[in-house]
Amino acid sequence: MTKRATSKYKLDRRMGQNIWGRPKSPVNRREYGPGQHGQRRKGKMSDFGTQLKAKQKLKGYYGNISEKQFRKYYAEAIRLKGDSGENLIGLLERRLDAVVYRAKFVSTVFAARQFVNHGHVRVNGKRVNIASYQVKVGDTVEVKEASRQLEIVLVANQLAERDVPDYIEVDHAKQVAKVTRIPGLAEVPYAVQMEPNLVVEFYSR
Repeated sequence: MTKRATSKYKLDRRMGQNIWGRPKSPVNRREYGPGQHGQRRKGKMSDFGTQLKAKQKLKGYYGNISEKQFRKYYAEAIRLKGDSGENLIGLLERRLDAVVYRAKFVSTVFAARQFVNHGHVRVNGKRVNIASYQVKVGDTVEVKEASRQLEIVLVANQLAERDVPDYIEVDHAKQVAKVTRIPGLAEVPYAVQMEPNLVVEFYSR
């Protein structure tokens, strides 16, 4: 179990969407928010509310990144050339825990963070236990040899509910993955629509 095992379900209910596309999401049964007044919270949302929801959804998707760290991603995204929203997605997708999750080494983003923190992952042959480590294009990410037969890894490899995206090459026989390019928003296999442009608007107010 991961540290934030119940958080993903609370986030789904709060957002009213099955953010990770998981079969056991409570939203599959009830699309309204949590609490006794959940069904009556359907009023028209302000621009601020829409932007805030977009930020909370994107921030929560990557394992509930802290607000301080997420703001740093925004600052870096606007500093880079090109579309700030696309830059933000590129930075988030290059997090080591995100790459581990996309490569199907583990089944959830939350498990990916714990898996990295516990030292099961190597980048270019060196042990890295920082989930927010930025993977560069061409870097090799692998599950260390002693961890390749762990049940969590073998089960995740066989998950039918999601596929490995095109911008990551994976050899599950060797438990090795490589980021081939920085993805754009349209390439990232989100289960729901993400709106990084609204996140940029939220922080730039």
